[in-house]
Amino acid sequence: MSERILLATRKGLLDFRKSGDQWSNTRTSFAGQPVSAVLRDPVKGLLYAALNLGHFGVKLHRSNDEGASWEEITCPTYAGVAGEEKPNLQLIWIMERDQQGNLWAGTIPGGLFKSADDGNSWQLNENLWNQPSRKEWFGGGYDAAGIHSICIDPRADGKMALAISCGGVWLSDDYGATWRVSTKGMIADYMPPDQADNPTTQDPHRLVQCHSDPDHFWVQHHNGIFYSSDRCSNWQRIHAQPSSFGFAVAVHPENPQQAWFVPGIKDEKRFPADGRLVVTHTQDAGGTFVSQVNGLPEQESFDLIYRHALEIDNSGKKLAMASTTGNLWISENGGEQWQCVSNYLPPVYAVRFV
Repeated sequence: MSERILLATRKGLLDFRKSGDQWSNTRTSFAGQPVSAVLRDPVKGLLYAALNLGHFGVKLHRSNDEGASWEEITCPTYAGVAGEEKPNLQLIWIMERDQQGNLWAGTIPGGLFKSADDGNSWQLNENLWNQPSRKEWFGGGYDAAGIHSICIDPRADGKMALAISCGGVWLSDDYGATWRVSTKGMIADYMPPDQADNPTTQDPHRLVQCHSDPDHFWVQHHNGIFYSSDRCSNWQRIHAQPSSFGFAVAVHPENPQQAWFVPGIKDEKRFPADGRLVVTHTQDAGGTFVSQVNGLPEQESFDLIYRHALEIDNSGKKLAMASTTGNLWISENGGEQWQCVSNYLPPVYAVRFV
C-alpha cells in the first residue's frame, strides 16, 4: 500500500510519508503559496504542482527529483483562442496523465489542455472549447465554469470522460477529437423545472471511474449521488443519509459497487450535519450505506472535504481525507477506522497517494 501522500494546500505543497506507524510532513514546497493541483507521473517520476497566485496569476512547476527542487514551466494559455472572446486562465483544477505519456489539465474557465512534452508546451482542446452548448455553462463555486475531473480509460483505447461544474459530463472515444455530453438521468434542482434535465447545466462536483471495470462511474453531484454502469449512458440517482450532498467521492479500484462519500449540509452552510463528520460507504452500488465514524469528530465539526481531498490508493484498502479546517485523516482498512494525522494544516484542496 502507498506510504506517501501529497497535499495541495492553501499554504504550500506538503509531502507526508509514513515511518513505522507514524505519518509526518517531510517537506513543504512553495511555502505560503496556494497549490491548486498536484500530479506525479508514475512512469517518469516527474512531479507537477499548479499554483494560484491571485494577482500574479497561475503558475506551473515541475520536479525531477521527487520535490527536492522545482522549475517553473509553461502554463496553459488562452492567448491563441480565436474570436473576440479572450479568456484568462484562472485556475488549473486537475491534472492527469494518459497511457501515451500525455498530460491533461482541466482549467477554469472550462478549457481542457494537452501537453505531449512533459508540460513544456500546451494545446487547448478546441473540439471541446468550440462546442455550441458551452455558452450554457456557468460557474458553480467559481464565477466561470471549470473542468475538475478527467478520467482516462485504463484500456488505452482513446476513451476519456470529463466533469464540468457547471457543464455536465462529457465523453470522448478518440482522446478528445470528438465529444458528446452524457447526463441522462441527472437532475439539477436549482434550474427551472422545465430545464432540470438540461445536460449542459448539470453540476457534477466530482467524477470517478473504477479502474478494473471502467464502464462504471460515480458522480457526487450538487443534487445528490449518481451511479452509471454503462459508461455514463444512463445515470441512477441515489439517496443516502445523513445527506446526499457533498463534493468528494472515491471508488474502489477493483469493485465498482464500492464507493465512499463525505456528506454535508447544502447550500449556504456546507458543513457536516449536526456537527458530526461521517464518511458514507456503499458496497452494493448505492443499495445501502453505512456511516463510518470511528476516529472522526462526532460534534462541533465544521470540516468540509473538497472534491479532490478524498483519495483511495491502488490497493483499495487505504483512504486519505483532508479538510478545509486543516485536519488530515487516514484509514488503513477501507474507512472502518480513521486515524487523525494532523489538526494543524492549512486548508487542503487536494490529496494524492503516490
